[in-house]
Amino acid sequence: MKLIITPITEDVVKSLTLGEMVMICGDIYTGRDAVLPRLVSSAENNELDTLGINLQGSVIFHTAVSPAGVGPTSSNKIEIESSIPALSKAGVKIHLGKGMLKQETIDALNQHNAVYAVIPPVTAYLSSRIEKQTVAAFLEQGMEALHLLRVTGFPAIISAIRGETLYTGEEKKGLSW
Repeated sequence: MKLIITPITEDVVKSLTLGEMVMICGDIYTGRDAVLPRLVSSAENNELDTLGINLQGSVIFHTAVSPAGVGPTSSNKIEIESSIPALSKAGVKIHLGKGMLKQETIDALNQHNAVYAVIPPVTAYLSSRIEKQTVAAFLEQGMEALHLLRVTGFPAIISAIRGETLYTGEEKKGLSW
């Protein structure tokens, strides 16, 4: 298992392989349906600095932060998956979630030297790995606001890299695990 510490360099991404298990430590952002399109808009309008957000070498975990904890949401929801190419272009190196992505999204990850990793749906364990959490932007979205988490030992599996995916057969036809 490879230890990855944020922010992530281009060389670290190049060293990853399909199916590799990784353990992520450091600061990661969270977001899902409501906030990721807003984050894309902020990136495209060069407003990230005014929000105090630096996506270079970052990780985005597709989740909300609630008193019940954190757990992955489906990354192939239209609002989430459509954010992946633009956020990769803006500097995000790892997108964490669950489910299968379209080939065009996988190709966009490859174009920007970014990867997609699935994270097990283990809310209690993940919550115990959060050292600090703050709202980074879009407070009015409540638990779906953009949060910044400081984590230690978030497990994930690289499931899309360099134009390839772990999902095969029926999963590639639209079914997920």
